Amino acid sequence: MTARILVVDDERSMREFLQILLEQEGYQVVTADSVTHALSECTTALPDLIFADLKLPDGSGMDVLSWACEHAPDTQVIMMTAFATTENAVAAMRMGAYDYQMKPFKVDEIRELAHKALEKNVLLRENRDLKAQLRSHSGLSRIVGRSPKMREVIELIEKVAQTKTNVLIDGESGTGKELVARAIHEASDRRGNAFVAVNCGAIPEQLIESELFGHAAGAFTGANRRRAGLFKSADGGTLLLDEVGELPTTMQVKLLRALEERAIRPVGEEVELPIDVRIIASTNRDLHAMVNEGRFREDLFYRLNVVRIRVPPLRERTEDIPMLARAFVIKHGQGHGSKVVGIDGKTIRALIDYGFPGNVRELENTIERALALASGTTIGLSDLPPEIRGSSESSISSILEFPEGGIDLEEALNAIEMRFIRQAMEHSGGVKKRAAELLKLSFRSLRYRMEKLHMDGDLAKSQMDGQMDGDDEPGEQ
Repeated sequence: MTARILVVDDERSMREFLQILLEQEGYQVVTADSVTHALSECTTALPDLIFADLKLPDGSGMDVLSWACEHAPDTQVIMMTAFATTENAVAAMRMGAYDYQMKPFKVDEIRELAHKALEKNVLLRENRDLKAQLRSHSGLSRIVGRSPKMREVIELIEKVAQTKTNVLIDGESGTGKELVARAIHEASDRRGNAFVAVNCGAIPEQLIESELFGHAAGAFTGANRRRAGLFKSADGGTLLLDEVGELPTTMQVKLLRALEERAIRPVGEEVELPIDVRIIASTNRDLHAMVNEGRFREDLFYRLNVVRIRVPPLRERTEDIPMLARAFVIKHGQGHGSKVVGIDGKTIRALIDYGFPGNVRELENTIERALALASGTTIGLSDLPPEIRGSSESSISSILEFPEGGIDLEEALNAIEMRFIRQAMEHSGGVKKRAAELLKLSFRSLRYRMEKLHMDGDLAKSQMDGQMDGDDEPGEQ
């Protein structure tokens, strides 16, 4: 929606000047000539930004600032005066003012100041929304992403969660396969019971049967007492077999029997025990190729692969990077005394341009590192590792190099188009009309392209969404 700005000044000429200037930038501007009038406008519709003169007929702009700090902490306030003193400036900044400006103003400085203040307003609101999302107990709410491919993943989770069907989750390392598995469990009627995850590649071959199925006391050297095993620990709940492709062939046979019979036999015992477990398997390997090579049992593959969910690598969902990065700022900034509230635009672009071979896990580690190094309230380029800082310079040339294995041309062109639209939106402060001008497009054409690329929910959710037909180019009906 369009950003709303309140200008508070007892001089009519100053109110009109700022109103004309800011409305030319695409903002919705209302004015007030006193503290009483200003607070009335604030309670009618909360502004995103306030320009407040220090001296007003019935009080001070500091009264407006005080109200905003108490009732609208996301609203940014810029104090104005023709009679500045150091004491007033310090007092305003300590109270929470975004900036303190001397009259007369330079037009370009006011434009830039408004843009940056509104950018902070957006960051604070996004952080608040993300905090609420991350506090939620729903597994689905912890999956951050609005890209088409992640929407497909979420839709599959919602559909499969209420069934008892086995699910195979595949994707590269670091894409969040366990998060998807947990979301399935927490959206199912088994959420009140245990979710147990086991990395099949991390258990020695001679111990994996005992770990999964349990063992009797004295079943082998060191088995001093009976052990229930992970299948029994997950009884009534969900068992995630992570990196299932690492299972040895002998264990594949026993796992298949357990799935078919819905029963397990602990090592050293004669009696089978019934189990009620939802099985989710995950892998970063191509199980189908392993079947063809004879390294994974075909019957077990089809038993596990009833429903397949592919978690896309981060390079295929770059439009999710800004939201993920900000979520990690919140996650790792909480409780550590961090003053960082966001990430600047150039840094976001560098993150988008970088390939992230380690996927979401690498992005999270990058943000955690940047939080430790950042000296201000936003993460900047200098806080990123050198390989990511330099990625922006080589990104276009790398895209234009034709890969040996061929390329999905439509997907590559969409990625380039999305990148330029996103950058135009950032340069225009989220104003679609200005972004369209930068891209040499009509407003309607830009809106069509953004809808086609499903950018309406990303940072493309601009400050001009509230202006409908009135923004169309002349002659476009």
